[in-house]
Amino acid sequence: MKKSNVLLVLLMGLMFVFSLTACGSNEQGESSALPSESSSESSGTSSAAPENPVSSAVSENTENTGGTTLVVYFSASGHTETAANYIAAATGGDVFELEPVEPYTDEDLNYSDSNSRVVYEYENPDARDIELVAATVDNWDAYDTVFIGYPKIQYGFLSV
Repeated sequence: MKKSNVLLVLLMGLMFVFSLTACGSNEQGESSALPSESSSESSGTSSAAPENPVSSAVSENTENTGGTTLVVYFSASGHTETAANYIAAATGGDVFELEPVEPYTDEDLNYSDSNSRVVYEYENPDARDIELVAATVDNWDAYDTVFIGYPKIQYGFLSV
């Protein structure tokens, strides 16, 4: 009986080591897949997301491979913006932000407050037509591929 307990503990230890190895980060592999950040920028904070200044207009991308990819996104808290910038960097595409005329505040994004803007918009379909700073993309016909990103909450999880 003692030998089986020792064997069980050893097997569990090996499984633990393998799971840590499998879930561990491979910084060398990840850094080659992610775009490098410019060393001339000194923002004071380090972020894994590529720095891509985005306005309500399509950004100019000098590394674009023909300008056939567009990433259109809406992001109230910045998570979808991060994903959109990764996609744009990986595809060499242009970025277009859907920016509301009245930006969302932290109070607006409080899903636990029944009086917040997001809860009101969720419960009232007529309130979902939000006025945007810019709603059309210049040269729309020039794009072959369009990625669309928006936040979606389902089953209590935030998805992009």
